[in-house]
Amino acid sequence: MNIAVILAGGSGTRVGSDLPKQFLKIAGKMVIEHTLAVFQNHSEIDEIAIISNPIYIHKIEQICIKNNLSKVKKILQGGEFRYQSSLAAINAYQGNHNILFHDAVRPLVNERIISNCIAALDVYGAVDVAIKATDTIIQIDKKNNIEAIPDRECLRNGQTPQAFKLQTIKEAYRLALLDSNFKTTDDCGVVKKYLPDECVFVVEGETFNMKLTYKEDLFLFEKLFQLKSILLHSQSLLDVTKNGLKNKVIAVFGGSSGIGLAFVEICKQNGAIVYSFSRTQNSVDISDVNIVKKELNSIYEKENKIDYVINTAGVLLKQSLVNMDYQDIFNNIQINYIGAVIIAKESFPYLKQSKGSLLMFTSSSYTRGRSLYSLYSSSKSAIVNLVQALSEEWSDFDVRINCINPERTKTPMRTSNFGAEPSNTLLDPYDVAVVSANVLISKMSGEIVDVKKTF
Repeated sequence: MNIAVILAGGSGTRVGSDLPKQFLKIAGKMVIEHTLAVFQNHSEIDEIAIISNPIYIHKIEQICIKNNLSKVKKILQGGEFRYQSSLAAINAYQGNHNILFHDAVRPLVNERIISNCIAALDVYGAVDVAIKATDTIIQIDKKNNIEAIPDRECLRNGQTPQAFKLQTIKEAYRLALLDSNFKTTDDCGVVKKYLPDECVFVVEGETFNMKLTYKEDLFLFEKLFQLKSILLHSQSLLDVTKNGLKNKVIAVFGGSSGIGLAFVEICKQNGAIVYSFSRTQNSVDISDVNIVKKELNSIYEKENKIDYVINTAGVLLKQSLVNMDYQDIFNNIQINYIGAVIIAKESFPYLKQSKGSLLMFTSSSYTRGRSLYSLYSSSKSAIVNLVQALSEEWSDFDVRINCINPERTKTPMRTSNFGAEPSNTLLDPYDVAVVSANVLISKMSGEIVDVKKTF
């Protein structure tokens, strides 16, 4: 098995809080909730063990129940020092397992890092995660004088997870505990010192895989979560939808062209019951509450359920704000933002009943407003914030909501604004739709999913 061990025994004194830092809230959830969700949702992680200060074990148990963390099998009491927490997990398992130690206060670890660690354990007994040092590192003496300046090319900043074959780390600690001078804060360091013939491989980390350490970090983490996204490619997902869409009832707004049309076709091919709406197809204006309410109710009366709702409807007017007339301004806002709000609000009762999922769409322009895109960029930024906020509001009802952020895609809307562009520079709507379908049926919620072209 691949076992993730979440080290959550810290006191949080450097953050200046009464609560340990793993229990502080960022982006509406406790730090440890974000961290546990990454490992819970990772397909290669079989089991999770949490190491906690004994005072907070009951709190950890409540978190696991609230978030339906089915992979959490052990909640263990840690020790005064970090190595004692590692030992608590090491001693709790027997057999030929892989074990990944990860700091609970690194909530931005991603799927790629975890997968690379697991893959490296096919060859190595110990694996670290690190990024290149960007600053010059100096070594000083006790008088505060520079003693050495190591070559930066050979220096790395360590992160977690640190991954091991269980027998490797178990043997390293067995030898370490025989040493009366043993002292460490790093599990890979234990392997390096006490198993000198064991190669410790380094997986490339990410700059955003940061550790929450100081109070000032909280503001930065809030911003990082706001911009956090997952990168998915359609090539690895083509077979996932086959069993997840059969007999599911899906409402698609904006389904007459582009990504929406491709999505409708994929869902039908995989056995879903799909209802498609658009202004051109059946005169459905998503900015009209009564129309949206009527269409959703009509589906429910026929099918007695609605499992998924997707909104790809949108308009793009590439023009400077001062040159727009107010009718165009109001029309853009009504369709691109108010329409999304209406769909979310009116879909919720049905998705609450089915424990279903809602999918929205944003654009790469959501991260920064662009000239001639003021209304489009700002509305797409609003969609991201809406999705993240509703993910928190709806979590207790088991209703999921995510957002797709595709690169430039070959759609009629794009062609009408940019003319003929080389096809090999644009995403195919089908590829975006494949990713969208898989996100829709996944257990993810509150995620911004990037879809990029692979050459």
